[in-house]
Amino acid sequence: MDEPADMAGGALFQSASPRIVMMGLRRGGKSSICQVMFHNMQPLDTLYIESTTKPTTSFFRSFIDFAVVELPGQIDFTEGIIDAERIFANVGALIYVIDSQDEYLNALANLHSIIVHVLQINPTINIEIFIHKVDGLSEDYRLDTQRDITQRVTDELLDVGIVDVSLSFHLTSIFDHSVYEAFSRVVQKLIPQLATLENLLNVLCQHSGIEKAFLFDMGSKIFVTMDSSPMDMPIYEVCSEFIDITVDLNHLYIFDDADADARGPYAGRPLGSTSRLSNGIVLYLQQMVKGLALVCLMRKESMPKIALVEYNIEIFRDALDKLWQV
Repeated sequence: MDEPADMAGGALFQSASPRIVMMGLRRGGKSSICQVMFHNMQPLDTLYIESTTKPTTSFFRSFIDFAVVELPGQIDFTEGIIDAERIFANVGALIYVIDSQDEYLNALANLHSIIVHVLQINPTINIEIFIHKVDGLSEDYRLDTQRDITQRVTDELLDVGIVDVSLSFHLTSIFDHSVYEAFSRVVQKLIPQLATLENLLNVLCQHSGIEKAFLFDMGSKIFVTMDSSPMDMPIYEVCSEFIDITVDLNHLYIFDDADADARGPYAGRPLGSTSRLSNGIVLYLQQMVKGLALVCLMRKESMPKIALVEYNIEIFRDALDKLWQV
């Protein structure tokens, strides 16, 4: 949900949960990203969103809890009423959204001043640059735009002596899965147990004949982690859509538990689903703890050993539960 925030640094910026601050010039696409990812708004409906006039926050409840704070594009950190130190002191990541379909030199100048200012307050912050609205650009022009922005940002930081900074660039659009993948990469940097989770998935794949495994948040389609094998974007898209189909089908059935509706959309028995694709690959989904879902890709030759796979997944579920409690 969204809540108003105090520009001078009120209760919003005092949360103990990890925080991501999202910034950018007006009409850059910040609100659209938040509405699509955290409030299930259809991408076309974002055309009618009014420009953000005050800070808002979207809360993410999953394996880790964090808040995404969206700041209006007109904020000027030189104004005395802005308590920048309170805003950025404990922030894990800063996402700066650039409209790739607009003239972005002003945005880059604004980004540069923000980075210089923020690093003085929080030198360990992750700077994530979303080169947004790339759905309207050709593939070649997308890559040219990314190279140009990357070169300009890094050169300007080098000119002022800033070299040791965590800086990442992502091509994003709300009309495909790119924004979900980019946000997943941002969130993963905030998870202290990430290496342990990845190792658990590697062991599961190794002993179960699984080709690829993801750990998704079912609500937002952010993948918390995956095994260490290479990932293609189409694989991620198929897994994400498989979650939507499984959840939609689950809503067609009524369970005996009268309190299921009161306890949330994934209450009652854990969700589970299996589907075979036309190329012979089998998709397998099992709900885990805290609204997470394990989505695996297996070859059809692994299906005769499905009992072993499910046994290993139960062990993985127990390990995940213990890790979350820690």
